[in-house]
Amino acid sequence: MAKTLITGATGNIGFQVIRFLLQTKTSNQIIAGVRNIDKAKLIFQDHQNLEFVRFDLGDPNTYDEALEDVDKIFLLRPPQITDINRYFRPFILRIRNRKILKLVFLSVQGADRSKIIPHYKIEQLIKSQNLNYIFLRPSYFMQNLTTTLYQDIKTKRQIILPAGKAKFNWIDINNIGEVAAFVLNNFEAHSNRVYDITGLENKSFYEVTQLINSEISNNIIYKSVNPIHFLILKMKAGMSFGKTMVLIILHYLPRFQKEPKISNNYEVLMGKEPTTLQSFIEREKKLFED
Repeated sequence: MAKTLITGATGNIGFQVIRFLLQTKTSNQIIAGVRNIDKAKLIFQDHQNLEFVRFDLGDPNTYDEALEDVDKIFLLRPPQITDINRYFRPFILRIRNRKILKLVFLSVQGADRSKIIPHYKIEQLIKSQNLNYIFLRPSYFMQNLTTTLYQDIKTKRQIILPAGKAKFNWIDINNIGEVAAFVLNNFEAHSNRVYDITGLENKSFYEVTQLINSEISNNIIYKSVNPIHFLILKMKAGMSFGKTMVLIILHYLPRFQKEPKISNNYEVLMGKEPTTLQSFIEREKKLFED
């Protein structure tokens, strides 16, 4: 039986990829690549027919077992990893040497235009090894509001970013997981293709804050700060320099760029419209109210 390895399996997107793959009753065996198998089994306790293998991108000793008999791989970049040569190159070379030629990589919208972000470098690395790939380039995650930005929302009732009035396109990670599962199951039909996966709305953080406040009583505010101030705030809060710089790049550079292009790839591939911001906020209302 062919096997599909899902890296980052216990993260937000990896979890959704596995959930949708299992819903499709795929004939492939799904392998969750995780650092802690016991913890992963608890997270996936309601999901049957799932295998687990220890996988840590920073530990090459875990590569061979994770890749055993694997046919396809879903690869994403852990947010704390920015050194592509140190962490990704050894793994991509091991994939090539084991002749695993089907790889779906979760990139980011605009990766082809921004050579300083890690996703661009990973895309180029994959291409250089002549692997058959599918690059998914999603826009800005709605779930950043309930993960990366949530601590400030919960404790300060603020969203603090160096984004100014820049517009972002908002996509639900459930939609991303759905598309990833679809192309993994239909790899040959989409091989060596690049898909922007976007929502239907370009909105600034000022506008998103207004949408949230229309649904809750304990209002939040958006505070735009300069990049140096943001760097100091996050470093004091214990965030790594690398992760902080990635956040600055992702939120500050759009101030000087055109609005994101809205793609219809999700609608074409899945035959329906993506999640709206309003429905996402309604779904997660309790988190924003707390």
